[in-house]
Amino acid sequence: MVGLPYDCLVNPLGAVRLTFEKAVASGSDRVTFDGRDWGAIDLFREFLFENGGLSQVPILNSANIQWTQPNTLVRFRGMIQDMLGNEFYVGAYKDGAIWRTNKFTDVSHFPMGTSPDMRIWERRLLYCVPVPGQNSWTESLSDVVQFTNWTSPQREKRQRVDDAAIGDMDLQVSNHEFQGSPCTKRMREGGLHSESSHLQESTTEGTSTSMVPDLDRNSLPCLVKIYDSPESDLKLNDVFEFIGVLTFDPELTADMDDPDELANGFCEDALAHLPPSKVPRLHCLIHRKLAIHDFLSCSPMMEPKSHLVKEIREALLGHLTAVLGNDAVAAHFMLLHLLSRVHARVDTLAVGKLSLNLTCFSKESVSVFGSHLNLAVKNLLPFTHCIPLSVEYLNAASLAPRKDYQTNRLVSGVLQLAEGSHLTIDETQLQAGTLNSTGVGNAGLLKNLMELQNVEYDFKYYKMKMAADVQLLVLSEGKSNILPADLVLPFRPSSVGSLGIVDAEALKAWRWYLATLRSLPHSIEPEMQKVIEDELVAARQADRSLGTQEFSRWLTMGRLMSVSFGETCLSMEHWQMVKELERLRRERLQLGDGKCL
Repeated sequence: MVGLPYDCLVNPLGAVRLTFEKAVASGSDRVTFDGRDWGAIDLFREFLFENGGLSQVPILNSANIQWTQPNTLVRFRGMIQDMLGNEFYVGAYKDGAIWRTNKFTDVSHFPMGTSPDMRIWERRLLYCVPVPGQNSWTESLSDVVQFTNWTSPQREKRQRVDDAAIGDMDLQVSNHEFQGSPCTKRMREGGLHSESSHLQESTTEGTSTSMVPDLDRNSLPCLVKIYDSPESDLKLNDVFEFIGVLTFDPELTADMDDPDELANGFCEDALAHLPPSKVPRLHCLIHRKLAIHDFLSCSPMMEPKSHLVKEIREALLGHLTAVLGNDAVAAHFMLLHLLSRVHARVDTLAVGKLSLNLTCFSKESVSVFGSHLNLAVKNLLPFTHCIPLSVEYLNAASLAPRKDYQTNRLVSGVLQLAEGSHLTIDETQLQAGTLNSTGVGNAGLLKNLMELQNVEYDFKYYKMKMAADVQLLVLSEGKSNILPADLVLPFRPSSVGSLGIVDAEALKAWRWYLATLRSLPHSIEPEMQKVIEDELVAARQADRSLGTQEFSRWLTMGRLMSVSFGETCLSMEHWQMVKELERLRRERLQLGDGKCL
């Protein structure tokens, strides 16, 4: 920024204060009254998006948090795991005759004293975690290099001195003038977040403060503070990139053993008082919702209808066929499955999903073909998970998120997943046994996710269904009795599955292909609609067991077949391909699962 006395990258708060002082000097009373943006966001948008500054802002993660300096500009990519309500804070105050602001920071940079001229503003609190199941190939090693360029011994020493000087004045005014006043505004979003959440830090040495079960202790959660944004913009389980001011310092800790310290603060949420050494804060300046495309390292420059798309399709099909032991039919169905997504909802019906149950697996074969297939999916999709299903797992697992009323927070479950996640369920370990009440509930949760694409969140006194969009793949010996998939296909390998050596550029092209084509719009021309209607009537007359469920699945397969070629309209050629695939599938089913090879 030419002429700007503050560096937006290493001293963003200086830029915030500068724009605030200019707005106050212009005579705008609104600036000090309600705290709505006074031009700071525009300044950062110009720096990030018009002047190319975004590429200079590092993406914060567990590997490079140690290299960051507090009060610098960073990016954090994560899923909104819990919504903690709103907090009040001293947003503006008078230092003598000069108005100061505390926006986008946890502590005041100037003594606030006991000035009666104070303005109390609001901000929202979001607890965000790395996207569950995010695969390592989505992360860039360059982020670590960028962070190493940010730190210097002189800056670090100066920061420690500044922190020590201002640490004792952090919202001290609240101990006197606002004690006992209501401090947390409850957020309501469809009845889900009727109360703000709390978290009590464990005093056990080495205990992780993560709110997500089974989350890698090296993963980095983040408490994101949101300003000037409608509540409808951010929803539970959405994946966002937050760009803002990081406040994180292991030397700044809250005395969690002193109940008065928590009681006298502006916010009742204990989570907001976790030491920054456990959960860093990010005061968000700009945020944007992320799609799968945003997790690709780079994308080929081509149109979806390009002839190169067909070449990519054939190469990917060849790869899947090799992984699946030369079973080309299974590879075709797998391709359609990987392209599927929920693109509409009609009543309880999730339109566009295409779950797949590959049968004829044994404990031995799943260790070969299943392992290769899982690895292939991990290399193709950003967010993947695998559940080894057994009676013991069902009886003990915490699949559904649940409300903990003692800490007043939402505790995550295995099925709290981001949109576009892929879930593989291995049923080959499932043997006869007795399900307890937890097991019965977990089986029902998985069934609802597969059939209806929703997950019931447990609020103890009631259940709330949350919409999901998860691709489900089941590997089993016979047809799954627990998980009724849209497609059941006996697996027929003719050779040992092999991943082989996959070219890095081919992987990038396949990732782009799956991410781009699954979001293509689709329609059926009137002439084609008439052809399909006639064929569905004829099929119903030939087989009275066929119903709306089968017809809906055929239409979904037709859409996905067209999409796989980069086409947005269903053609007769692609419809015939769907019919042939369905014929081959039913032919295998007629042989019976007992004749698995």
